[in-house]
Amino acid sequence: MHGYANPARFLRIARWLTPALLAGGGVLAAAALAWGLLRVPPDRLMGETVRILFIHVPAAWLALAGWSTIALASIAELVWRHPLAGIAARAAAVPGAGFTAICLASGSIWARPTWGTWWVWDGRLTSFLILLFLYLGYIALADAAQRNGGQGGGRVAAIFGIVGAINIPIINRSVVWWNSLHQPASITMGKSSIDGAFLWPLLAAALGFSLLFGGIVLARMRTLLADIQTEARLRRRAFESDVPGLAA
Repeated sequence: MHGYANPARFLRIARWLTPALLAGGGVLAAAALAWGLLRVPPDRLMGETVRILFIHVPAAWLALAGWSTIALASIAELVWRHPLAGIAARAAAVPGAGFTAICLASGSIWARPTWGTWWVWDGRLTSFLILLFLYLGYIALADAAQRNGGQGGGRVAAIFGIVGAINIPIINRSVVWWNSLHQPASITMGKSSIDGAFLWPLLAAALGFSLLFGGIVLARMRTLLADIQTEARLRRRAFESDVPGLAA
């Protein structure tokens, strides 16, 4: 793993991998959505509203995957001092928050015709809303640390990322622990209760959006690295201009 911790080596790989993930994910996600929105038959109980499934479920998965990425990268930053770990965590925060917002919005739209209400304060919805607030808090902490040159703030953000992971199992088990309008998990390890007509386009959409997520994270990591390198060059030039003899 540490072989890829070198920023120059990472950038060489990310330079071609980023567009490959974005292009592949975009094509696959678009094809899966077209398949699910146009070709899949209406559900026997939910009718046409079932088509929200192909956006809502991948968004939920990636919302959880985004914070899992933050937590794992934060552990690598604190324990192994991985040079790119903090950057990876920051890069995953914004797309993770975006997918969390998409999940909440699409779920609310789906709930209106299904449950007769836009929102209920049950375990699954409330814990997902908390996840969005956690994302926003992490983004604020990471940005503040970056503005302060990472002096202690990066460590605080990493600890926040690890502690916030407590919410992941709460989200996962919320429909089991509390009475909930939200249905239990339809896909578990090794089995699925979803009909194949819905399952395969759903898995294709999840894979497509996952590739897009990976491409966005790599693109943001490249941008953050470029910002750090630019700031370092500006500080070095400012220091050289302030010290007589160095500028010459």
